[in-house]
Amino acid sequence: MSSALPSENVRSTSSEKRSAALFSVLAALGITVLKFLTGVLTGSLGMLSEAAHSTVDLVAAAITLFSVQVSDRPADDTHNYGHGKVESLSAFTEAVIMLGSCVWIVSEAIRRITSREHLAIRPSIWPFVVLLLSIAVDFTRSRRLHLIARQSSSQALEADAIHFSTDIWSSLAVLVGLAAAFVGNRWNIPALEMADPIAALIVSAIILHVTWGLGSRTIDALLDASPKEARMATRELQHDLNQIDGVLTVDRIRTRQSGADYFVDLTLGLDRNLTFQHTEQITRAATATVERRMPGADVVIHTVPMATGKESVHDRIRAVAARMNLTIHDVMVQRFGQQLHVEQHLEVKETMPLQQAHELASRLENEIQRDIPEVTSILTHIESEPATIEQPESQERDRQLEVKLRRVAQEFPQILDVHDVMVTRMGSHLQVNCHCTMPDELPMAKVHAIITSLEGAFKLEVPEVDRLLIHPEPATDNSR
Repeated sequence: MSSALPSENVRSTSSEKRSAALFSVLAALGITVLKFLTGVLTGSLGMLSEAAHSTVDLVAAAITLFSVQVSDRPADDTHNYGHGKVESLSAFTEAVIMLGSCVWIVSEAIRRITSREHLAIRPSIWPFVVLLLSIAVDFTRSRRLHLIARQSSSQALEADAIHFSTDIWSSLAVLVGLAAAFVGNRWNIPALEMADPIAALIVSAIILHVTWGLGSRTIDALLDASPKEARMATRELQHDLNQIDGVLTVDRIRTRQSGADYFVDLTLGLDRNLTFQHTEQITRAATATVERRMPGADVVIHTVPMATGKESVHDRIRAVAARMNLTIHDVMVQRFGQQLHVEQHLEVKETMPLQQAHELASRLENEIQRDIPEVTSILTHIESEPATIEQPESQERDRQLEVKLRRVAQEFPQILDVHDVMVTRMGSHLQVNCHCTMPDELPMAKVHAIITSLEGAFKLEVPEVDRLLIHPEPATDNSR
């Protein structure tokens, strides 16, 4: 059920975006036709400039409708980051078209002012009706587009919402210009005859302002500039990441936006002696921290192992071995004046030839001395780790050893029980470990004597056993 809900939400959001974009196209088409016809009939440059502005909006709305349909497609093998950049590309195309219309309006307005041609406007009530209707439509669709754009984080719908909200102001400017021009014609006031081309210049200024803001945002998105909201949150995000236990440094935070999706990648410095599992826990905590600041972000975290000032010599030695993907144990460090002597056990595969194992140990010793100059001598004990699984016949031999041990123990009446028998083999060496239960009040001197006698009697019975280790337990407290 939990996996179905997000899918339904995505489909609902996509449907709302397409519905809003389609409504915007139809509204822009109707308003553009009305403004164009009114401008031609009245000869108003302001009205024609508004028609040009609405034509730009119509093209922009059509591009937006196409882009929201494409941008909602999921990522695929060709577009690994999704198709969100289509919205930025459509917004950039819209900005270029708006800039072209702005150049035409300015040049025509300047030509009419300087040559004083086509300043007379045929009186009509229709321009006022069309402009008032346009203001009402722009107000309605800008509010709807802005709401859906905010809910879906759609850059294309947000661009449309901004355009239609500025259309209200440009329509008001043309409305005032037409009214002033009609008054100038009726009362023969030459100065007011310039109101129409001046209103067109005001509209072009509004278009240019919107184009500048839209163009800069879309270029930033196409060039993968860090989003403004992400830049504002970076300082708080870096502080939150530094508060995670185990994070030493936050070396880099990079953000990019593709449509409504954010992508964040960052580099964390971690203690080089951390286990892989602990590193994974820190990575998950860092991812959750980023998603709290930027919900739904795609987060990629790169971890860098770092040496800390709190490392002991033992930690530094183990770090060198881990860097070489080697396993060591029983590391012992002795100090002789200002010099250190190290003894360690290196585990290698049981099938590795001696020459290769010796070269591996020598490289490890050289790396340790290079990283820790105060270490002047190293003695490495090379041990082979069995790489084979014990076979049934070996298990049967171990069972027979356990039977013989119990039979020998029966010769000692103080031994009440023998349990937890374990047989280990290291090459040709054979060792047996066991637990023996004895009376609580038996003195330790007597316990030691019995254990020693049992060990000698068992080794006489089974000479191939090199060592028998016995753990004595009181009758009232044992692990049976």
